[in-house]
Formats: sequence, C-alpha cells, structure tokens
Amino acid sequence: MTDWTSGYVAGVGYTYGYYAELNPMRAELALLNSQLALPKYGTACELGFGQGMSTNIHAAASNTRWYGTDFNPAQAGFAQQLAESFPNGPQLYDQSFAEFCNRTDLPDFDYIGLHGIWSWISDENRAIIVDFVRRKLKVGGVMYISYNTQPGWAAMVPLRNLMAQHADIMATRGAGVVAKVDGALAFVQKLWATNPAYAKMQPLLAERLKHIGSQDRNYLAHEYFNRDWEPMSFAQMAGWLETAKLDFGCSATYADHVQALHMTAEQRALVDELPDPVFRESVRDFMVNAQFRRDYWIKGARKISNVERTERLRAHRVVMCAPRAGVTLTIKGALGDSTLNESLYKPLLDLMSDFKIRNLGEIERALVATGININQVAQAAMLLTEKSALVAAQDDATIAACRPRTDLLNQAVRDLARGNGNVNYLASPVSGVGVVVPRFPQMFISAMAEGMATPEQLARYAWNVLQLQGSKIILEGVTLDSEELNLKELLSQANEFLNDRLPVLRALGIL
Repeated sequence: MTDWTSGYVAGVGYTYGYYAELNPMRAELALLNSQLALPKYGTACELGFGQGMSTNIHAAASNTRWYGTDFNPAQAGFAQQLAESFPNGPQLYDQSFAEFCNRTDLPDFDYIGLHGIWSWISDENRAIIVDFVRRKLKVGGVMYISYNTQPGWAAMVPLRNLMAQHADIMATRGAGVVAKVDGALAFVQKLWATNPAYAKMQPLLAERLKHIGSQDRNYLAHEYFNRDWEPMSFAQMAGWLETAKLDFGCSATYADHVQALHMTAEQRALVDELPDPVFRESVRDFMVNAQFRRDYWIKGARKISNVERTERLRAHRVVMCAPRAGVTLTIKGALGDSTLNESLYKPLLDLMSDFKIRNLGEIERALVATGININQVAQAAMLLTEKSALVAAQDDATIAACRPRTDLLNQAVRDLARGNGNVNYLASPVSGVGVVVPRFPQMFISAMAEGMATPEQLARYAWNVLQLQGSKIILEGVTLDSEELNLKELLSQANEFLNDRLPVLRALGIL
C-alpha cells in the first residue's frame, strides 16, 4: 500500500492557527523599508495550508484570488467548508505537492506562501516546490517561506531524532500519535534525570524540554515527529531557491529590521561590512542564534529610488488594533527587552487611539512638532505592528468590497464557536488579516447580532450556549460548577469585551 502521508504526521489534525505573514499586504512595509519594488497582487497560493484559516481569511478579506493544497483530507475538508461560506472563496485541494504543482489549470501567481512546511518535508518535495515556484511565480512576485534554521536548532537535532526514534521503535503496538508523543517525552525526561554528558554540554536544553512538555500534543506531533525534520541554514535555503531565480528580499519579521534590538554595535559593524548578502545573513543568524526564519524572496528583486520609497511610505495606511491602555513601550529582541522612545511612541499611540485610519504621511504631519521624519514613523509603525498595536489598512474601496465576504466567513466561524473553542480568529476587511477573537467574545458578537447589548444579556447568551453543550467554564484549571459562578465569569468577560475589545473590532470592520 502506498503511504500517502510521505512520512508526515497525519494521525492528528494540525492546530487552527493563523499566520499574518502569509498575507501579501504585510510584505508591503517590509519591502519598502528595504527599498524594494512592490508587486501587484491579484493571485496567490498557499502550499500546505493546514486547517486553511489563513487562506480563507486572506481570500475573504482581500481582492486577491487564492489557491492552495494540503494533502490531509480532513484538514482540506474543513478548509473547503469555510471556503464555501462566502462568494469567490479560495480554490482548495487535498492533493500532494506533486499532484497540485503539476496541475495545468492554475494561473501564474503574484505571491506564493509556505508556513511551517519546508523543514518537515523530504528533499523530493522540496524539489517539486522549487520547480513550481520557478514556473508559476511571476517576475517581480514574492515568495514567503518560514523554516527552522541553524544554528539555533543545532543542539536540539540529536534529541529530536532520539524522540522520533523512541516513538517509532519503543511505542506500544497500535498506540496513537499522541500516546507516542507522551511516551517519547516521558522517556527523555527519564534520560535527563540520569544527567547524561550531552545534557551537561547543552545545559539550555533542560529549559527547552520543560517548555516542550507544556505544549499541545497535536502541535508537538507535527513539529517534532515527522519522518523528515531538517533545520536548514540560510545558505542552504539560498542554494535551494537559486534555481527558481529568487533573490532574498528581507525578513518578514518586522522587528528584524531594527538591528539594534538584536545585535550590539560591534556585532552590527561586523555584519554590515560583509558585501555578500547570503554570507551576511548567515553571520547574523550566528549573532542572534536564530532558530526560526520568516523571509520574503523575490523573483527579480528591484531597488526603487528614495523618492518613490518615501512617497509610498507616506501613502501606507495603518489603524490601531489594540486598546491604548494595553500597549506597553517595551519590545523583545535577541538582546532582551528594549524600551521604545517615549517621545515618539507615546504621541503616536495617543494620536491613533481614536481608531481612525491614517497614512504614515498624516502621522508625520500630525507629529511634526516632535521633529520626527518619515523613516522614524515607518520604523515605529513596523515595531507597533510587531507588538500587535497597529496594523496596515486597505483602501476604502477594497474594504467596502470585502466586508460582505468577511461578514459571511465570520458568521461561519462564530457558528463553530457554539460547539468548541478551536477557531479563535475572525477576518477584518479593514486590515485584510485575521484578528484574535476567542470563543466567548465570538459568542458576544453573535448575541449583539441578535439585538442584545448589555453585559448581562451577553453573559446569559453565552451561558445558554454552554448549557446546550453540557459544558462549564474551566478557570485556571478549576471547573466552575454552579450557574452563578459561570455567569459571574461570563459577566466579567462581557464587561471587558464591551469596554476594551468592542472599539477595536468596530475599527477593524468586524462589527
């Protein structure tokens, strides 16, 4: 019998995650910051879409036509169900990379994205993907790819291989995937308790093992227990993508664009003097002990003039996407926590706290008394986006066109929330991205759609749903047994929703 899984874990479903970097619009500010030309987006593709949350949200919340595949039929079925909830949904398939990438009915793409795939597939599948990108990505098009990288994973590789070996050899015959994961973790903890020499040489692994032990088992199965698992250096990645005529564009992680967060002045000086871009990125990865990279690659990267860059930066629109009171002036980098410049960030946050859309040029003019320039405003926008305080905003015509589709998709997701809390994202027509909205706030939105408005009404609505399911709230590991305690907790969450979350959701077009 042919193994359709190709060694990839298929016994348990992947998480219902959402990844903003897969949104082509997010690439705009990063590419402009790197003085690179922007592509036009009309068609996009996601390879290995998991449960399809990102693909569906980006299809509903933009005018880009999306395609994609995921070999797992259960995951593809869920994604297709969501895609059918709104007009012109993405074209999603349950084909292998070999089958999908050789389809003759696919358009050429402006954007191709892979998140959490490259490190967990075989070289054969990597070659198929590279050939697909070579043939189907348009000139000037962007590829987003994320992957586990060296040197940050170097110490973990032997331990991961040992865990996978235990799951393959030592697990009880017929044991499920989760049981195999639990058994492997238990064995490694037992091994570490004997204080082996490897543990002495790699003292930081103890903390990593502790963290791994606390993570969701379905996630761990996909992260560590596939047959293929290869953290790859940046130079290796560049070698693979060279045959597809791709140039490295820039990091998709906005905070990476501010090197002072990650490297000392001496380290930056060494990296900056290196003329070769591949070697420069490789050295930087050693400086920060990189474990995971999120990068944009371009078929024919082209520099733009300072004039064009400045004009485009000033036209870039943003909106606040978090309550002002919850936004701190600290940000984490490889060097630890850094404090943002209060004289710039405080007036900028105060300005944007009315939740109105503004372009960076308007922000620059509004804050002219502080003496800031457009480059500082752009950097602040990137770091505040990284902190989930700001988000890019689409033009008004696109927002209006997307709103009916996102309303339908969000309704379908909220219907799912009545039965479980697996899906915690709704689509914003304003930003074109997914927004974290947990299960109970989703229920509160549904209650408001039925005309309810007070916190008591919202809490009662959610409690009625829980009663239909025979469920109760678990708070800090303790089940709330009585109706009174459940309603009290729901009332507290409803008040927080109305006071803090509701203005944000309205600004993002979700309500």
